Amino acid sequence: MGADLAAGTLEESLDHLLLGVGDLDRGIEWVENLTGVRAIAGGSHPGLGTRNALLALGGRRYLEIIAPDPKQSAFRFRIDLRSLTEPRFISWAAARDTEAILKVAQKAGYGIVGPDAGSRARPDGKVLKWTMVAVQNSFDRPEVEVVPFFISWAEDSVHPSEDSRGGSALLSFHIFHPDPPGLANTLMQFGIQAPVERGAQARLVARLQTPKGRVEMG
Repeated sequence: MGADLAAGTLEESLDHLLLGVGDLDRGIEWVENLTGVRAIAGGSHPGLGTRNALLALGGRRYLEIIAPDPKQSAFRFRIDLRSLTEPRFISWAAARDTEAILKVAQKAGYGIVGPDAGSRARPDGKVLKWTMVAVQNSFDRPEVEVVPFFISWAEDSVHPSEDSRGGSALLSFHIFHPDPPGLANTLMQFGIQAPVERGAQARLVARLQTPKGRVEMG
C-alpha cells in the first residue's frame, strides 16, 4: 500500500454507490417504496448519456440512482443501463486522492483509465466538478464493478451528500465475489480494508437504516 493512502474500511472509503436502472423515474419510485425517502434530481452527465437522482446516506456518503438520459442522443456509459429490468448496484466510488492512486497503480503494474475530469450541472445551474481514476482488473464483470473507481471532488464543489435528501443512513456495505482473497488483496493495495464475502456471482449489497426500518439493497 502506498504511503499516501491511509487504510480505511469499506464504509469509511465509500463516497457513493451507483444504483443502475433503465428508467430514472422508475428507479426513484423503487427506492422511495423501499426506504420511504424520495431521491431528488441531481442532473445530467453530458456526453455519457446518463442522468441521476441522489439520496444522502449519512456522513460524506450518498446513493446515486443512475439511468439513461432520454434527452441525450448518444449513450457512452461503461455499463449498459438500458438493458436493466430491475434496479441493482452496478458500481461504487471510493474517496481518494487520485494522484496517489495513480502512483500506487503504476508502481503495482495496473492498467489505468483516466484521470478523467467530470462535471454535472445541478438543477439550480451550479456545476459540480471532480476527477476520476479507474484501475483495470480481473475482478469486475460487465454488469458490476466490484473494484471502485476513485474520485476527488473539486474544492469549490459542494459534495452531493451535503444537499441530497436525508433520512437514511448506511449501516454496512458488503462485496460478494467468487475470489474473496484475491479481490481483498487488490482492494488493500489501494487502502481499502474489505472482508470480501464469498458468492457465486460478483455483487454489491448495502444495508440501510431508513424511515421504513432496516432494509437491504443490492
